Amino acid sequence: MGNTEVRARGLAARAGGWSARHRWAAVGIWVLFVVLAMGLGSAAGRVDVNQSDQLKGETHTAAKIIEDAGIKEPAGETVLIQARTGTVTATGAEFRAAVSDVVGAVRATGKATGVTSPYDTHTISRDGRSALVRFDVRGDAETAAERIEPVLDAVAGVQKDHPGLRIEEIGGASMQKQYKDAFGDDFQQAEYSAVPVALGILLIAFGALVAALLPVALAITAIMATMGLMGLVSHLQPMSDTANSVMLLVGMAVGVDYCLFYLRREREERAAGRDAGTALRIAAATSGRAIVVSGVTVCVAMAGMLFTGLAEFEAMGLASLMVVAVAMVGSVTVLPALLSLLGERVEKGRIPFLGRRRRGGDGDSRFWSAVLRGVLARPLVSVVVAAGALLAIAAPALGMKTQQLTLDQEFGNSLPMVQTYNHLNEAFPGGSEPAQVVVKAKDIDAPGVRRALADFREQAVASGASRGPVDVKLYAARNVALVSVPLVGGSDMDRATESLEKLRDEVRPATLGKADGVQAPITGQVAGNHDFNDQLMGSVVPVFAFVVVFAFLLMLLSFRSLTVAITSIVLNLLSVAAAYGILVAVFQHGWGASLVGAEGVGAIVTWLPLFLFVILFGLSMDYHVFVVSRIREARMRGRTTKDAIRHGVVTTAGVVTSAAVIMVAVFAIFGTLSMQSMKQMGVGLAAAVLIDATVIRGVLLPAVMALLGERNWYLPKWLHRLPDLTHDEAPEPVAPPVSDRGERLTV
Repeated sequence: MGNTEVRARGLAARAGGWSARHRWAAVGIWVLFVVLAMGLGSAAGRVDVNQSDQLKGETHTAAKIIEDAGIKEPAGETVLIQARTGTVTATGAEFRAAVSDVVGAVRATGKATGVTSPYDTHTISRDGRSALVRFDVRGDAETAAERIEPVLDAVAGVQKDHPGLRIEEIGGASMQKQYKDAFGDDFQQAEYSAVPVALGILLIAFGALVAALLPVALAITAIMATMGLMGLVSHLQPMSDTANSVMLLVGMAVGVDYCLFYLRREREERAAGRDAGTALRIAAATSGRAIVVSGVTVCVAMAGMLFTGLAEFEAMGLASLMVVAVAMVGSVTVLPALLSLLGERVEKGRIPFLGRRRRGGDGDSRFWSAVLRGVLARPLVSVVVAAGALLAIAAPALGMKTQQLTLDQEFGNSLPMVQTYNHLNEAFPGGSEPAQVVVKAKDIDAPGVRRALADFREQAVASGASRGPVDVKLYAARNVALVSVPLVGGSDMDRATESLEKLRDEVRPATLGKADGVQAPITGQVAGNHDFNDQLMGSVVPVFAFVVVFAFLLMLLSFRSLTVAITSIVLNLLSVAAAYGILVAVFQHGWGASLVGAEGVGAIVTWLPLFLFVILFGLSMDYHVFVVSRIREARMRGRTTKDAIRHGVVTTAGVVTSAAVIMVAVFAIFGTLSMQSMKQMGVGLAAAVLIDATVIRGVLLPAVMALLGERNWYLPKWLHRLPDLTHDEAPEPVAPPVSDRGERLTV
């Protein structure tokens, strides 16, 4: 087996060749880039998404009015005092004593202001068995959770003195503190555990410590550099903690995968008898090119999130795009340099037991070889069975219901505040998440405006949208009034949304709408969820169209085959649909939810379907490009299409399996978090990647290509003028040397 000099043509091949020749320079440039990015990002600081920029429409208008007026709303808290039996009412002596004790205890902490008694504000339930003591936490609302503990202790003390009553506190500060105490370390633990999990799987895949450490090290440095870049970019596009978590998730997955693809091909070529230089050139021209094509496709998919118009999605999309781009560049530049420097030392730290299980030079997988024999022998049956199974799995998605999850849906009964939330909503429907009308006028004290406010309070209750009490807080100096309206429906989002629409479409036009020069956007939790859902639904078509069209064009240019481009899109859509079906079955209907530690909450969180589509459509291209590139390479070497399919799938099966296991493991970690929305994201991503790497790449792709035969490489004559982004084909390990002109099939 002689070595064959391969002419470098293509960006990845040239980058790999330069890095191998100038290895210390390549490593130095990468280290300098990471250090500079982190240093500049730290110096610049990160600008986070402003609440007023989160959404468009009424929610945005309301936030802008409050911000422009300089109103700093304090963190509001509520203490629910409720009779445990039907014989006790709010007018009884015991109940009045408890109210008095709560008011006194809260005031005595010195942490509260504006403490009000329910007998003064008339916040007593219709059945007379529940009452609310309300107050604000002193100081900045954003840091109120740090100061709320003495108040919580004071309320708990009153509860001990009155065991016959239920006395519970709930509000933004107390909820934030409970959440932080219970789940504050969830995300951090998930992020930290992703690294040892990936390293453990790579150790099994490579059987050598150095080889396993390379992908993890490059993924981590890519993430570190992106964190710095996020700080710089945030001054143009604000970022967020959510975007940071998504960036870590995507960065670890693609960073490890890209290095894994490159490293396995280089090792395969050396095992086949190539010298180190030739093995690196072949890996650069083949796997390196597949990484570039895949990386660009993933970046395009992530860019789809920029079309939503939602600040949080734009931040997630841009952060994910950057980490993929950085990981891609690192994989085709610094990795070849490191491999050139290490040489045979990449096998250092071999684990004996794992070393004995190492494959031979042909890289074939016995399991997938057996599967492929059956698939290629009966391709039509394989397509019907596999596609039928995936369509059956996807079927529940037709009844998908999306909504923002309420507190009890998000956390179940795992937190005390969830029970308080339910008790409050039962006694005061909508009281835990009231709508807020932000009224701005030229003169808020004008008689016409005052009458309109009074009419609004009356009509809000008379219309059935609210059961009251409707509170009005005036900021006369700023000509702004904030009207709090508990919505009928409470934690039932469908009913609460109906109440919101009644306020917006009927009550407001008939009251505040008749006052000259008055703005009255309605915001709040329910309104924000409603507006978010509307805006997200409006962006679905442009995002889907952008991602699908650009992915199609990239596949067409990269493989110069109309057939490959079309089948790529169809297969990716099928895997996404199957993931949707699993999500609906598990989290909406509750089928098998206990197996993943979840609950059937009756809905999928609003943002997840579009987020999953973008992420999965991008990530699934990793495997697709890698496998199809290897099939095309074998076909270009003169193998028959069916033989090329077998060769391409079985020789990539090991690396695809390893990459998929890493992705599934990393995503599954997020499925262990306590929040149902995070469980949905983790399970959806893990299930889709597993389906994609097994059923799609191992069965459907080879079966469809076998049925199409030579039509796989069809490109109409009128498309021949398209740019040629294909690469020079490297010689097979056992094949005699071939021309280096990169000749192509004429089909």
